[in-house]
Amino acid sequence: MPSTIVSEDTPSPLSEPENTDETATATAQISLPSDPMLVLQVGQFILLLSAVLYVARPIILPIVLAIMLKLLLQPGVRRIERVGLPREASAALTILAVFVFFVSLATALSGPARTWAAKLPEGLPRLQERLSFIKDPLEAMQGFLHNAETYMHSAAPAAVVTPAGSGLSETVVSGTAHFASGLFATIVVLYFLLISGDLFLRRLVEILPTFGDKRAAVKISQQIESDIAGYLMTVTMMNAGVGILTGLLMWACGLENPILWGALAFLLNYIPMLGPVICMLVLLLAGLLTLEPLWVALLPGIGFMVIHVMEGQFVTPILVARRFTLNPVVVIISLIFWYWMWGVPGAILAVPVLGIIKIVCNGIRPWAAVGHLIEG
Repeated sequence: MPSTIVSEDTPSPLSEPENTDETATATAQISLPSDPMLVLQVGQFILLLSAVLYVARPIILPIVLAIMLKLLLQPGVRRIERVGLPREASAALTILAVFVFFVSLATALSGPARTWAAKLPEGLPRLQERLSFIKDPLEAMQGFLHNAETYMHSAAPAAVVTPAGSGLSETVVSGTAHFASGLFATIVVLYFLLISGDLFLRRLVEILPTFGDKRAAVKISQQIESDIAGYLMTVTMMNAGVGILTGLLMWACGLENPILWGALAFLLNYIPMLGPVICMLVLLLAGLLTLEPLWVALLPGIGFMVIHVMEGQFVTPILVARRFTLNPVVVIISLIFWYWMWGVPGAILAVPVLGIIKIVCNGIRPWAAVGHLIEG
């Protein structure tokens, strides 16, 4: 042990009480910062960090995605490594398998997705006919919005009119290039994270000054890997179950391409709260476009919501609550914040990032109040 390590009894912000009674006392008596300058500095740091995360999202987002995927894929790499393959080959094989799976899935679903996209313009009159009972409220709302827009335009200065160009094609091309570059960066960072193993943790333990800090850092790291990896794996299995049940339900209802709807339910279920609502609306739209009579057309959306409610009320509390529980209000705020910050990837990462913040705050004594607020 290096000479900089002091006695285990040395007080440290990272260290924790030694016995259960002291832990309970520390939990019951969480100290809050009393220095207003400290609170102001923390607030300034959070604002500065948010600005950096927003401006540097093309760089930071692939790194965060790679870290989350590393937590999810690390157990698989270790299992392959036990067979006898070196870590580099195990990491490459795992990433290749995941990449081939998603590319194959996207290729298989691209045809049905194009078919449904082509049906949408033709089915709009039919959709308007079936939704005629809400025509009057929609027209009233549209008139109100039109009047408000007219008032705002009359009060605002005239906008500069620019000639229309090929903005849509440029947006599609730039978006595709951005996605490809971000995907490549994520894969590269993920590969090196997988082959590095616990290198960063070992380096962090070496530079921390006290034994209590070293022990707390190891404990926080192990809890993050255990809880977040377990959460991601559990959620992935639950989403797969929701996708399979949704596909079977769409097949039973007579909706075309049930595999497409099952895959859509699987992907959107990663976005808490908002994803299932979007999926329900899409399934309602698909049913109204193709199924007869009206009560049958409503079955896909209603049936999916039944599946989601059963998963959210019974399966999720039993499986996920073993890892950690989060305050639902904080989850909603985190979802809105990260969606504004990074879009759809941010919404998917909102809960895992919030869980990591909770684990870190619970492990560092001065931040315990923040962890207590996040906890469900």
